[in-house]
Amino acid sequence: MMEPTNYSAGTEDRVTRNIEQQTSKIPSTTFLGLALGSMGVSAVLKLLGHNQWALFVGQWAAPLLIMGNYNKMVKQHGSDARSRFETAA
Repeated sequence: MMEPTNYSAGTEDRVTRNIEQQTSKIPSTTFLGLALGSMGVSAVLKLLGHNQWALFVGQWAAPLLIMGNYNKMVKQHGSDARSRFETAA
C-alpha cells in the first residue's frame, strides 16, 4: 500500500494565490469573447470543409467558459475564504 504524500498546504496556497492574482487581472468577459470566437471560427472552418480543424477549435469553447466561470468566482469569493475567516477569528 502506498503511503499518502504529504504536501505542504502553505506552498499550495502561495502558488494558488499567485496564479489567482495574475488571472484576476483578466476580465471575465474575455473568456466569454474567446469562447464565442472559437465557436465562430469553428463554424467558418466547417463551412470551408476543414472538418477536423473545426472540431478541434470548436472544443475550445467549453474549457474557456469554465475558466471564465472560475475566474469570476475567485474574484467574487476568493479561494482563500476559509483562511481569511480563520485569521479574522
